[in-house]
Amino acid sequence: MSFLAHAGTCPRRLLVGGLLAAALLLPLPGHAERVFVSNEKDNTVSVIDADSLEVIETIEVGRRPRAMVLNGDASELFVAVGDDEAIDVIDLESLAVVRSQSAGDEPEVIRVDPNRSYLYVSNEDDDVVSVFDYARRTLVTEVPVGVEPEGLGISPDGRWLVATTETSNMAHVIDLETLEAVHHRLVGARPRHAEFTADGSEVWVSSEIAGIVTILDREDDFQVKHTIRFDVPGVPRETVQAVGVALTADGRHAFVALGPSNRVAVVDQQSYEVLDYLLVGQRVWHLALNDDESRLYTTNGVSGDVTVIDVGEREAIRSIPVGRFPWGVVVAP
Repeated sequence: MSFLAHAGTCPRRLLVGGLLAAALLLPLPGHAERVFVSNEKDNTVSVIDADSLEVIETIEVGRRPRAMVLNGDASELFVAVGDDEAIDVIDLESLAVVRSQSAGDEPEVIRVDPNRSYLYVSNEDDDVVSVFDYARRTLVTEVPVGVEPEGLGISPDGRWLVATTETSNMAHVIDLETLEAVHHRLVGARPRHAEFTADGSEVWVSSEIAGIVTILDREDDFQVKHTIRFDVPGVPRETVQAVGVALTADGRHAFVALGPSNRVAVVDQQSYEVLDYLLVGQRVWHLALNDDESRLYTTNGVSGDVTVIDVGEREAIRSIPVGRFPWGVVVAP
């Protein structure tokens, strides 16, 4: 006898209770995570459904989209479109570009202040970090740094911003109360990315050409605390190029994209020991963890895809084709 036929003979409260229990087991509509990927050569952003792991939408944006970041309430996605010298703003409900804001010469990496409506932009050709008030759509100031700024990392409390400069090989520490660069630390060749730990005590700075990650100690005026080197068995040393970094909130693991080596390094955040190398797509560039940190998404520029990594199992579980030269990746509700 089917469930519905049998239900006709049951008391109404049992039927209602059974239907409610069944409903609790179903995924809530509209609550699945989405993965946004900027495709540098296609001038698009791919939207991946995290349940089906398939591209469900492709959004046309400005020329040469790279870094992306969510606004304060995660209702909008900011996309740096370098060749248009602008930030395109995508509404996450309609999945459409709703406005565009001037962002100075060659905007590359962007970060949002956790305490106020400030957007920080690395302007590669101007050697500055621009500060915009995105609510008022105005330029607040420009902070001079070294030559060719790229990576930006903001502390969880919104007190510090670290900017990396590719040609100067430095990490510049900006005091966000005064909006001035107060420390300048030499790191490896061509630093690409800066990422604070969840407790804000350290900054992990990747250096592409050197193939290393330099760790700066916030409690010691951001002096160099440790250097992590990578040696992938069977892979030429010159292809091991450190780029994107993702750190788990529990302080256990770090993931480092190693560029043309097509590997992601798994590192113990406490001991700095390299635990594993995971094979992904070609020229892995940037990384993003999902909300519960069970998955890691990587953008693979040359192969034009995203690799999905099961964090607990430390293995790649899916490759998802996107556009040409995927660069940035953000996970959103």
